[in-house]
Amino acid sequence: MSATATKTILIMPAHNEASNIGHVLAEIRGTGLTLDILVVDDCSTDETALVALEAGARVLRLPCNLGYGGAVQAGFRYAVHYGYDFGVLMDADGQHAAGCITDLLRVVQSGEADIALGSRFLGRMEYHASFFKRVGMAFFSQVVSRITRQRITDPTSGFQAFNREVMSFFATDNYPVDFPDADTILLLHFAGFRLAEVPVVMRERLSGQSMHSSWKPIYYVFKMFLSIFIVLLRQRTHSNAARRAIAR
Repeated sequence: MSATATKTILIMPAHNEASNIGHVLAEIRGTGLTLDILVVDDCSTDETALVALEAGARVLRLPCNLGYGGAVQAGFRYAVHYGYDFGVLMDADGQHAAGCITDLLRVVQSGEADIALGSRFLGRMEYHASFFKRVGMAFFSQVVSRITRQRITDPTSGFQAFNREVMSFFATDNYPVDFPDADTILLLHFAGFRLAEVPVVMRERLSGQSMHSSWKPIYYVFKMFLSIFIVLLRQRTHSNAARRAIAR
């Protein structure tokens, strides 16, 4: 497929980000990239959708709050339905630097990998993460790297680019509702997708409260333990079933 024939979409889940999303969309437009921007408004109670529309983005408004993962999967389903070839996942709070989008897309558009993970540890991290968040990132980096036999420095990154096959996989398969991070990387690995990390810049959110604030980093660590265990259990069950089928 030629470069002129490809369609690229940027999926931006957003919940009550009216004070940030206008600045983020302006920064993306400033890159000059040719892509469609889809803001998935996760039942916001502020003017997130209106600000996004006024900034020229397409808006998919969800009738009820599905959580981060549910909003992302809605974006995947939109992208698959409308035939997009490549996608970028980016936060609406200003934490992800729009100037890094090109680097992420280059990896998947060249065919080097099926999904490009933006890594703040290979690039630059311009904010201070909480103690529990840093412990969780370090621990799950070790777990994912060991299981995939590939060095993954930033398994919690939500700044990603992917091809059509990955979007189709997550549009139809189960996608975590709240914190899709290390567990989704393992799902992709076991499904045979190729992963690559790309250095990116991550900053402090422009304003408002992060979804990882207060007690949530503690919940995140325990929830991710459970999610990884379930992914590994499913993989073991599928492997045993395949071996039994071959034995017959």
